[in-house]
Amino acid sequence: MSAETLLLPFQFPFMQNAFLIAAIVAVPTALLSCFLVLKGWALMGDAVSHAILPGVVLAWITGLPLIVGAFGAGMTCALLTGYLSENSRVKQDTVMGVVFSGMFGIGIILYTSIHTNEHLDHVLFGNMLGVGPQDLWTAGLISLGVSALLLLKWKDLLLHAFDPAQAQASGLNVALLHYGLLSILSLTIVATLTSTGLILAVGLLIAPGAIAFLTVRSFGRMLVVAVLVCLAGMLGGTYASFFLDSSPAATIILLLSAIFVAAFLRRIHLTRLASRSEAVPAG
Repeated sequence: MSAETLLLPFQFPFMQNAFLIAAIVAVPTALLSCFLVLKGWALMGDAVSHAILPGVVLAWITGLPLIVGAFGAGMTCALLTGYLSENSRVKQDTVMGVVFSGMFGIGIILYTSIHTNEHLDHVLFGNMLGVGPQDLWTAGLISLGVSALLLLKWKDLLLHAFDPAQAQASGLNVALLHYGLLSILSLTIVATLTSTGLILAVGLLIAPGAIAFLTVRSFGRMLVVAVLVCLAGMLGGTYASFFLDSSPAATIILLLSAIFVAAFLRRIHLTRLASRSEAVPAG
């Protein structure tokens, strides 16, 4: 394959915007995925991403910006889930399942009941090849704010993820950290709305952190590895989709899944090598 063919994707404006949105979204989703993986909130990202649908449809019906409806629905789901799990005997995963399925059901009913020539499929599946300047600015501002907050408060969030009781004893506002993280999660999903869509957004909120968790042992390195992996997956998947004539969002998720499998197999191999070395008697 010639160099001209390899550089062909970069010559089209729609592909240039796709690469830009991929790079913009990669950083906040990767950083947030590390906290979600450590805190055991992987399903929370799935719940919020699906629960955003009714807000998007209602925003479209009322003429509001879709981002307003998406954030409102995401915050409703996140806060309701957090409140119910803290004030009831029901476990958090059960609460998330009930809230997520209920809001997603409402969204599907609204989505199928409206009659319009404008399709909202891009909300579900993303539309990276149709990203415009306004989408880039929106995602860029949200990504910048989310990334700055996570990097500034990563030590407090890390302590809260491992030991909330110790975090409270240290004088940290545990409630603010809890609901602040939920707010950041909703904002991040809104930033990915035009790229991967709601259904595939959860992959970006889990895979980078999971891959980094299998690869390194310190949290600082975990953040760096997650960002690098997510950037490689986003840009590589977008590039490959051009030649495969496939959906960029789906290709990105498949590439990240393949990287996760490779990291998992590598971890198993290293564990077996360590076990064999310990089994060999000294001298």
